[in-house]
Amino acid sequence: MANVVFSAVAEMKEGLATRVLSRGFEFILDEPEDLGGTDTGMNPVEALLGSLAACKSIVVRAFARKFRIKLKSVRIEVEGDLDPDGFLGKNKEAKIGFSEIRSHFVIEADNTPEEIEKFIDFVESNCPVQDTLTKVARMSHTIN
Repeated sequence: MANVVFSAVAEMKEGLATRVLSRGFEFILDEPEDLGGTDTGMNPVEALLGSLAACKSIVVRAFARKFRIKLKSVRIEVEGDLDPDGFLGKNKEAKIGFSEIRSHFVIEADNTPEEIEKFIDFVESNCPVQDTLTKVARMSHTIN
């Protein structure tokens, strides 16, 4: 199968609020008030964590049958450590992005713990968002 190009557009709104559009869908990203925003939506790093959690959830549900996982429910909790002083330029030693991201799977299924562990290993190695975060994509930009 040939590569599929996915795209998104971010447009400036009031303050730090940003309208994000893709395929006819849209949402607002912003920053909390204590980081200079108006708190009208998640901030980009929260959206990134949400994207990672959603992607893992989709992989779980898409491949459960193939792995004979008798899935009843799945919930994936993701959290990350980020020092805002890196982004704000207050601490040149602080990493600008997340220094660590942790995922916690809450899976209800009629399978053994070993079967679920093997399946989650597959999920962790086949999640496109996690792959992008751990095996960094080439980045480029243009200016008009």
